[in-house]
Amino acid sequence: MSSAIAYTELGGPEVLTLIDIDVPAPGPGEVAVRVEAVGVNPLDLKLRAGLRPSPPITEPRRVGSDAAGVVIAVGEGTEGFRPGDAVIVSGARGAYATDLVVPADALVRRPGNVSAAQGAALGIPVGTAYQTIRSLAVGPEDTVLVHAASGSVGQAVVQFARLYGATVLGTTSDRRADRVSALGATPLPYGPGVVDRVRELAPGGITVAIDLVGTDEALDQSIALVADKSRIATLVRGANAAGLGIRAFSGGSPQPLTDQEIAWRKEAIPVAAALIAAGAFSVEIGPEIPLEDAAEAHRLVEKGVDGKVVLLP
Repeated sequence: MSSAIAYTELGGPEVLTLIDIDVPAPGPGEVAVRVEAVGVNPLDLKLRAGLRPSPPITEPRRVGSDAAGVVIAVGEGTEGFRPGDAVIVSGARGAYATDLVVPADALVRRPGNVSAAQGAALGIPVGTAYQTIRSLAVGPEDTVLVHAASGSVGQAVVQFARLYGATVLGTTSDRRADRVSALGATPLPYGPGVVDRVRELAPGGITVAIDLVGTDEALDQSIALVADKSRIATLVRGANAAGLGIRAFSGGSPQPLTDQEIAWRKEAIPVAAALIAAGAFSVEIGPEIPLEDAAEAHRLVEKGVDGKVVLLP
């Protein structure tokens, strides 16, 4: 018998429980994966707490979308994978589990020098960051301001922007400034005077701003610094974006992603995995928590912790 984390009512971390599950044999186009690590995303917490809309709960609801593991079986007619392949899973349903059956297109091969924890950490953060950089057409002529640059998405945004040749400034706490600097961005401590300090550090101006913190202050700073509002994006305050004349990518936005943006999010996973394998991209892994302690993992994410929280089945 396999296990998974589920909940039967919306609420705090305490609603998460470990349940036994039956894992079916993979059907045509499907692959069975033995899970080695699971990425915990803020979206998981928002869905659990009812902060993001979801259908009524009529049966135990599984949690999570990002994982990594090893293929144990493939369905009839499924090509590209075989038992023993190390893989990254993204966009799955119920990834907080010991075993998964997923469509083959939810998998990417995991290079040998990319750990399961690193692979599980990619999914939503890397997909969101890469798509944002591509949607805003960031390039060598740009100077980018990233609000909350030390989080999982922020770190990926910084690195992709740098890989596309941009100059990057990132707001962060004093304690996390060294991490932001190590990724190639100029750190800007939170607090009063950010706009003036940005103008001193970037006299040529800011051409792109990406909001990952969602405060009025961050949005006001972006609008004050970037002349072209179409190159300001929020990933948190999507519901407010249209009224401010800026762009939003998810984060509660009523505007769905385009087909191209969805394709970029998918493309991001093999791109990041290859970059990690080549030593050109960094994923900061935080606490690694046993699967059965998923509630504690959610508490850590709510509290705030350095690095990506990962569950280990």
